[in-house]
Amino acid sequence: MSKAQVLIVDDESDILELLQITLSRMDIDYRAAMDISSARGLLASNRFDLCLTDMRLPDGSGIALVQHITDRYPELPVAVITAHGNMETAVAAMKAGAFDFVAKPVDLAVLRRLVESALQLGGTPGQSAAAVISGTHGGLIGESRQMQELRRLITKLARNQAPVLISGESGTGKELAARLIHSSGPRAKGTFVAVNCGAIPQDLVESELFGHKKGSFTGAVSDKDGLFHAAEGGTLFLDEVADLPLDTQVKLLRAIQEKRVRPIGAQHEVPVDVRIISASHLDLNLQVEKQAFRQDLFYRINVIELHMPPLREISQDIPLLADQILERISSQSGGPRPVLTSAAVDALRCYAFPGNVRELENILECARALDEDGVIDAEDLQLRQVPSAAAPAMAPEKTQPLGDYLDEVEKQTIIKALEETRWNRTAAAMKLGMTLRSLRYRLSKLGIE
Repeated sequence: MSKAQVLIVDDESDILELLQITLSRMDIDYRAAMDISSARGLLASNRFDLCLTDMRLPDGSGIALVQHITDRYPELPVAVITAHGNMETAVAAMKAGAFDFVAKPVDLAVLRRLVESALQLGGTPGQSAAAVISGTHGGLIGESRQMQELRRLITKLARNQAPVLISGESGTGKELAARLIHSSGPRAKGTFVAVNCGAIPQDLVESELFGHKKGSFTGAVSDKDGLFHAAEGGTLFLDEVADLPLDTQVKLLRAIQEKRVRPIGAQHEVPVDVRIISASHLDLNLQVEKQAFRQDLFYRINVIELHMPPLREISQDIPLLADQILERISSQSGGPRPVLTSAAVDALRCYAFPGNVRELENILECARALDEDGVIDAEDLQLRQVPSAAAPAMAPEKTQPLGDYLDEVEKQTIIKALEETRWNRTAAAMKLGMTLRSLRYRLSKLGIE
């Protein structure tokens, strides 16, 4: 088996020597270039498995080389070496297509992990994300333009280590997308750790994320590893990241920038090898404007944004999704899979789905549970009368902004669910196909008392 080949692009003799020694000890062959021009020549005449480039080169910026490799050699991962503390440059490089970055002074453990992760990509473009995505166990199914583009982006994101922000309404599958990015890339063998930031009591957030030492606070009866440690070598998914307290946001920012964390009560920071994927159903730009979310952290976690479309925008995919969900439900329950009539399919496609895919699953599970003859018709779905784009029950006034119109539709839908459950919020949330926490947020947002 031939050795891996790495291209080193750096004009600093001490950095060059350090990289060469490290690669040699890892039994990896390398070629070195002192500038962009020489690097391009080597790229044209050799096959490499990884490129390591400094950001400041005699004939230009390393970002120019990153862009050249991304355009000409898209299967070649490229990592950049940045000056200490210059996170802006690292972010710019990752936006241009860099696989990852390592800061000076180079930490050899971090460098080795970076090289190992990059080489795991090998010649196979991720563990074909398409194969994972099209699986039958909750995959991102659909033939709409939006879903095809989503799968393409996930395949691309799986091949680098840049922080990703997944946006979208509740129930659109943000965690599923995060898991696919993880399982389709070089960290697939590592652990995927998901945490809902809004579900952790504020006084315990820092301990949960970074860990603590025995005796560091009342109740700390033993050392505890945080979620960063639990996700070592894998991916940490921060769901509803906007719910993090501002003081914790500062510590998270440092952890991302320095790739190190300090447990509560510890004297020293410890290195961590974790990829960060964040998600929120809120508009983080708006949260930054309201000073509810730190702007510098927003820039760090939003290197690349992945937007999950609401179900009402991909209604053509609903029949495929419904078939997949019914197949899974029937497989779990052990009974035969019921058939949806054409009227039921039409009803689903015309429904607005304020709870998105999560609500679709709830509707079909209820219909499956009540099914007696193996056939689900439109009335069996028990759909609420929620107006949709396909069949609006009320038209927005000509002078009414679309956002206000949709807010009013959502408000009336929620009020109807509350009235039907005698204002039992837990029951209403289940009826709407959302979490109680999400319902509380919407009640506050829409001014429903």
